[in-house]
Amino acid sequence: MKNSITIFLQQGNPKENKKSIKRFSESELVKEIILISSEEKLSSFENVKVIHSKNFKSSETIKLIDHYTSTDFIMLVQSEKAVNPGQFCLDRFYQVAVNTNASMVYSDYLLEDKGKTIPHPVIDYQEGSLRDDFDFGEILFIKTKYLKEIAEGEKGNLKFAGLYNLRLKLSQLGPLFRIPEYLYTIESSEEVGTEDKHFSYVDPKNREVQIEMEKVVTQHLMDIGAYVHPPFKEIDLNLAKDFEFEASVIIPVRNRVKTIGDAIESVLLQKTNFKFNLIVIDNHSTDGTSEIISSFSKKDERLIHYIPERNDLGIGGCWNAGVHHNKCGKFAVQLDSDDIYKDESTLQTVVDLFHKEKCAMVIGSYQITDFNLKELPPGLIDHKEWTNDNGPNNALRINGLGAPRAFYTPVLREIKIPNVSYGEDYSAGLAISRQYKIGRIYHSLYMCRRWEGNSDAQLDIVRMNANNVYKDRIRTFELLARKQLSS
Repeated sequence: MKNSITIFLQQGNPKENKKSIKRFSESELVKEIILISSEEKLSSFENVKVIHSKNFKSSETIKLIDHYTSTDFIMLVQSEKAVNPGQFCLDRFYQVAVNTNASMVYSDYLLEDKGKTIPHPVIDYQEGSLRDDFDFGEILFIKTKYLKEIAEGEKGNLKFAGLYNLRLKLSQLGPLFRIPEYLYTIESSEEVGTEDKHFSYVDPKNREVQIEMEKVVTQHLMDIGAYVHPPFKEIDLNLAKDFEFEASVIIPVRNRVKTIGDAIESVLLQKTNFKFNLIVIDNHSTDGTSEIISSFSKKDERLIHYIPERNDLGIGGCWNAGVHHNKCGKFAVQLDSDDIYKDESTLQTVVDLFHKEKCAMVIGSYQITDFNLKELPPGLIDHKEWTNDNGPNNALRINGLGAPRAFYTPVLREIKIPNVSYGEDYSAGLAISRQYKIGRIYHSLYMCRRWEGNSDAQLDIVRMNANNVYKDRIRTFELLARKQLSS
């Protein structure tokens, strides 16, 4: 047990590094502490070896860790901030790793900021935890023999996705376990849940990073037998002859008195060469929303104001109610009650692509704006990371597929949408992409408005974790389905 751990720290502020080094060196479990520096001029710390790697998250770093490790376990500290280990922190990591034969162990942690200690729980890893930004916290406790196996078999040179590749391959060799205990403290906080972070995978500045991440997840899916590939099924429009309407816009809504009128108007102003309607699923609104919908429906027979009998419907359940309505068109097109279509041609553009590409789903692009339609960063969300050949695989790595979403109604009626209010559209999109072709539109089709009452407003860590657990579970279900498909 003694001298069983080599600790690798990422170089940051020397004062912060010095604090972490002193604290970790007090444990008898630690044989050596090694600082990984991205700077050519290496810092100097007493009893600490300093090595150079251009990028902490590269495969070069993983190979260096392999080279310099002679202990059973590696503790990789990702934070550049000072780390304060909790009581018997290293002992706890060690005991769990030994007793479970885990390939990697991680834990909850605390953030200290301006005199306050803030809990930062993380979530359990599951097979579908494929997001490259999965939050393991700042300490990764890794079994050396597994890291060596991966490092020695790595032939490529990943500049950005080395750590991502490592943890996916670790998951193939053994379990990744979370210890639901606050084992350490990071002594300054960082913002979480910002828009810039949320949409980092569509930022053109990060394109080189995203290409590497896609390469890594694609190989992982091949390794575990969950990779899907073209040709994907095309829909047969000749089988859908009994629809009165070519398309229906579906808006689920509850208590959006401030925005529902704008959303409805943007639909009714659409100009098309086909017959369409608008189905508003009013989920028992109590704030005047129902009255606004009714006033529109009295003036325009294209608007169907539908109030479900059920009281247990989330957004997904409302979507199911709309899609299975006897007046639903051949294509069901999404619009959120907060948002508006960009211009009068959106619906025509979407339906034209269905006919052109014979796809079961169309996903567009949108602009982030404030309530008054002033563009907010990052602006256009176009998901150009989707490609026709590999989009369905890369979709398992990112946290969303884009919008507005539109579906070939017969397929969606068969698949159905989970009765939840987060991730319901992502779940349906993944299921469709498993076998069917999905069409993409890369110019803006609608304005996604951010305001204080918006469901995408800043979330606390508890809600973010709950959302991420659910989406990871969706991915797990999808992985298992794809494995069956390929077997």
